[in-house]
Amino acid sequence: MSKINNVFAEIVYPDVDYIAGVDEVGRGPLVGDVVTAAVILDANNPIEGLADSKKLSEKKLALLFTEIQEKALCISIGRASPTEIDDINILQATMLAMQRAVQGLSLQPNFVFIDGNRCPTLNMACEAIVKGDARVAEISAASIIAKVTRDGEMRELDARYPQYGFAKHKGYPTKAHFEALEKYGPIDEYRKSFKPVKKVLGLL
Repeated sequence: MSKINNVFAEIVYPDVDYIAGVDEVGRGPLVGDVVTAAVILDANNPIEGLADSKKLSEKKLALLFTEIQEKALCISIGRASPTEIDDINILQATMLAMQRAVQGLSLQPNFVFIDGNRCPTLNMACEAIVKGDARVAEISAASIIAKVTRDGEMRELDARYPQYGFAKHKGYPTKAHFEALEKYGPIDEYRKSFKPVKKVLGLL
């Protein structure tokens, strides 16, 4: 059950029952939650086409999102709010969101693969894998779940505040986003500790 067919790279899987992959989306944006996902895949129900979510089209992301939900043994979303990001910084907020994602799994994993170069504090063994979303199937699945979830939230925010263009830039710092932020000022969902937002607030 523990060994998922991994087409990306040779990763040494521990011989345990349940392995989770964890990834985050939304460290760089100026607005909204940082969103994480934890996924335990089913070796007996493989998913073809898993890859780094940043390299997949929206259509492919949507298809894989549905397939992962149907085939994974369990999925959990974790998040940290803009207020938490401002209070403890984006790195620590990301670690907190990852902890929440793992804690929310309906099955307790014996081992966790984390995308990146550091692990949050967990109650089980874990390993950080740089560029893990392109190397470990479980992390790839988590990156897809987190990205589709957060992108959907940005579209919802766009429906409430269309003048900012959130559906297009997803909250990331683009020229159009900076111009909208300067013109309309920050809404509550902005991360007020981030430099461009602090500048508009006159805190720099």
